[in-house]
Parts: sequence; structure tokens; C-alpha cells
Amino acid sequence: MKNQIQTLVNNSAAAWENWNTLGYEQRTRILTTWANSLNENSQKMVAFQCLNAQEHVGETLLMPGPTGETNELYSAGRGTLVVTGDEDATEEAIIGQLSAALVNGNSVILCLPINTSLQAGNVINQLTLAGCPLNVVQSAEHEQLTALVANTEVAGITFAGQASTAQCLARQLAERNGLLAQLIAETDCTQLPVIGSPTYSMRFITERTRTINITAVGGNATLLELGSGEEH
Repeated sequence: MKNQIQTLVNNSAAAWENWNTLGYEQRTRILTTWANSLNENSQKMVAFQCLNAQEHVGETLLMPGPTGETNELYSAGRGTLVVTGDEDATEEAIIGQLSAALVNGNSVILCLPINTSLQAGNVINQLTLAGCPLNVVQSAEHEQLTALVANTEVAGITFAGQASTAQCLARQLAERNGLLAQLIAETDCTQLPVIGSPTYSMRFITERTRTINITAVGGNATLLELGSGEEH
């Protein structure tokens, strides 16, 4: 099982970089096409997440700098996220987590219970037909969740379901070595106060800065970028 999990994580990391560089406009276009294959409530959820992401984190901001230098602040995905839930998770909750993770530039491993109304294989097929690149979204058996949580290359877990399970996941993440990983938890799968927040997308990104100096020796522009998908 450990080798299988590592293969999933490696494939996800390889797919993440290109997906992350596509930009909000192109990712939104793919997700909007995908939403056409979903029910009405799920379509609205995808549109909601894409709109809020573009409004709150999708814009590149120009910051002050010395003459001859431009400084930009922009957002990027964190890396590989696991989207999961328990039997209480509704389809709209899972779709909300998945679309928020994807539109903000993350790759995803879907890890859902067998008896959920949403089947990971169907979701992946629909996304592929909509233009989502290979391995940006993959699936794992629900029994593999513990191993995924323990993998230090996983940037975070998004969970919908009971509070007791969320607390258990939080403890597992806290016990990991290496970089801190984020738990994004929704424990009210009826009202969806977390997933339904206009600023929900901010939980899925890291900030980056890009500096371009056009006064370098010889007149050649120099580029400096700070920040990475591994920062939390």
C-alpha cells in the first residue's frame, strides 16, 4: 500500500506544476465545462467557488518598488491536497471542496467512502472530458486515507463530515514530521458555513512575490520569485 500511495503522490506532484501555472481564467474555463455534467446545485457550487477565487485571490497585485523595478504579489496552489469526507458528506460539500482546491491551482487525490453518492471515477472521467490534464485529479480507496494523511508530501486535507473525525485528522497531521499541513474541515454538511464562505478560497493558496529589475548591468532584466507550493 505504501508504494501505491507514493506513486499517487508522485504523479500528483508532477501534474501540479503545469496545472498551477495555467492561471485562474483557464482553470475556471475547464471547471465550468465540467460543471455542465453535474446537477443544478453542484453547478452553482462550482460557479460560486470559481467566482470567489477570482475575486479574492485571482488578481496579481502590483506593489511599490524603486525606479526600474516591478514587484508583483500573486497566489499559487499549495500542492497536493486530499479531498475526503465521511457518510455525512453531501455531494455539494465534496464538489465545493474539489472545485475550490482545483481552481486555486492544487492537484487533488479524491478519497471517498464507497457508499457516497459521488463516485470518484465518474468525477475524474468528467473532468478529463472537460479538459483537465492527466493526474491533476486521482482517486484512492477510503481505507488508504490514514496513509495519505501520514505522507509528508501531501500539503493538506480537506474534509467534510463529523467533527470527531475532523479532530482525529487534525491530530494525525500534527503528529507528522516535516512541513506543517493544513486541515480544511467542514462539519456542517447541511448549511456549509465554511465551504459557503466567500473567502473559502484563501485556505487553498500560498502567496508568492515576483520582482523584475530592468536596470540590471548590461540592460538585461533579472527575475526573482519568492514562495513555493510547499509553504504553509
